[in-house]
Amino acid sequence: MNPVTLELRDVSVAYGRRAVLHGITTPVMAGGEVTAVIGPNAVGKSSLFRRIAGLIGGPGEVLIDGRPAGGWDQDNPSRPCHLPQETAVNAVLTVLESVLLARKSSAGWRVDDADLDAVTRTLGLLEIDDLAMRNLGELSGGQKQLVSIAQALVRDPRILLMDEPTSALDLQRQVEVLTLIRDLARSRGLCVLIALHDLNQAVRFTDRVLVLKEGCVAACGEPRAVVTAAMLREVYGVEARIETCSDGMPMVLADRSTRRRRIALDRLAAE
Repeated sequence: MNPVTLELRDVSVAYGRRAVLHGITTPVMAGGEVTAVIGPNAVGKSSLFRRIAGLIGGPGEVLIDGRPAGGWDQDNPSRPCHLPQETAVNAVLTVLESVLLARKSSAGWRVDDADLDAVTRTLGLLEIDDLAMRNLGELSGGQKQLVSIAQALVRDPRILLMDEPTSALDLQRQVEVLTLIRDLARSRGLCVLIALHDLNQAVRFTDRVLVLKEGCVAACGEPRAVVTAAMLREVYGVEARIETCSDGMPMVLADRSTRRRRIALDRLAAE
């Protein structure tokens, strides 16, 4: 099977009269690659993921293997699998039941050994198999986020959209999850788009960075070429340095905001 491809052509999103995304066009993103989607708060990252997943409509084309995404059957593994920032939790289910339910959500309700093996394997990949018989309502925020990731991975998607999947995780778990996602993309041929706020993680764990500014594409390309002091000043409004750490990786160091906090500064000057 050839690697799956995902491409956006002139994609826009609006809520009523409020335009959120304007003419988003990307290069072809192929299976085996991880693309970080970055940008300031409220720039449209979540809306972009929902648009790709078919949860909202709008002008432009979302192409999967060169075909409009809406033409794929709901249970086709090439349809994008969307992991939102916040997921509904049914507290009466155990972790195992919730992941199994995600596995069967679009493939009928008959459970066989292959389904149980897939659930067990996925929980093991994320090292949360010890939580299998725990009720979701008993879990911490970070544990619930890991279960949500398991619910996405157990479906064996070819295209995976992950909206800030590490926001509730501690540092060790963040590194483990991002490493796992990168490795799975390469070994299974997944095409992964992942929204991140940590730019150092975007540089270290992804193959491409897509930068959004005011609902438009500000830059797209290899992380070292895209994450620059000039981009950080223009898009994020910070003066920053890109330095090289001891293992040769670039590292973002933000020094100060370019925005003058006029009221606060004036008050301090008067005191």
